[in-house]
Amino acid sequence: MNTTVLKAEGLGKTFPGRSGLASAGRSKGVRAVDDVSLSMNAGETLAVVGESGCGKSTLGRLLLRLIEPTEGEVSIDGTDVSSLSGGEMRQFRRHAQMVFQDPFGSLSPRRTIARIISEPMESFGTEATARARRERVAELLTQVGLPTAVMDRKPRHFSGGQRQRICIARAISVSPRVIIADEPVSALDVSVQAQIINLLQDLQEDSGFAMLFIAHDLAVVRHIADRVAVMYLGRIVEIGSKDQIYTAPQHPYTQALLSAVPEASPTRRRKRIVLGGDVPSPVKVPSGCSFHPRCPIAQDICRTTRPALAHKNGGSEVACHFAAPNPLG
Repeated sequence: MNTTVLKAEGLGKTFPGRSGLASAGRSKGVRAVDDVSLSMNAGETLAVVGESGCGKSTLGRLLLRLIEPTEGEVSIDGTDVSSLSGGEMRQFRRHAQMVFQDPFGSLSPRRTIARIISEPMESFGTEATARARRERVAELLTQVGLPTAVMDRKPRHFSGGQRQRICIARAISVSPRVIIADEPVSALDVSVQAQIINLLQDLQEDSGFAMLFIAHDLAVVRHIADRVAVMYLGRIVEIGSKDQIYTAPQHPYTQALLSAVPEASPTRRRKRIVLGGDVPSPVKVPSGCSFHPRCPIAQDICRTTRPALAHKNGGSEVACHFAAPNPLG
């Protein structure tokens, strides 16, 4: 039986625009995330993909209330996170942790690894004594593949991959129910990426946390995800199982993204779908379907009516008036 751990409904974020003559035409604000609803089950990995600037990272931060939503609700294990006070939210954060893209930037250069990893335990009271915390740090370092002898060193003594292992150790130190991984391997070498992905999968299998995996590398996503959500200009335009998205995508934007993924076999070649125009500005989102200025199958209704996200053709949920599966293999 699947247990829903995280649920978001109608989540949105508008960053206020600037005022004054220098910012004429930009006073309405930036619509970074627009009416996003999703859920995750225990032990599941939901990947969020899309072009840079589509709102992936903002969505991850909204789910943890690292930034406040303009509208919508988020619940974790049935608790409405949106309604918690500041003090209540600080205590609740032990149930939802984040792994950031830059492992060096998210580690204090002045603290030892033992201090960095043990700080959440001390803050949330999961380990009562300094000795217990140090023993737990040693256990966590072993879990993430680092020797316990390094716990008194500082981040500058480690490689990028090792730093990300330390960030992961810190995230799991308080046994969270949800982990938001915001492009956790994009700054690492390809060989190290595979090690970190395998580590996250092993830890998830052991602990059963739900993971939102934000990425732009579709090859990595195919390896780690159970389900995939595709974002465009702040909205989810298609969401479904990994097999549905990768073998028969329905939204024209999803089809274009996947057509750019290199084939593993040199004997197979996909037809490359090249989109015209540029991504519209989130300050001035097009009316109707926001993808219609670049869509090869757009019709008049696409310019005036925004399509709802719904199941179509027995496959994924898709926000498109004329969605049709495109077998990519």
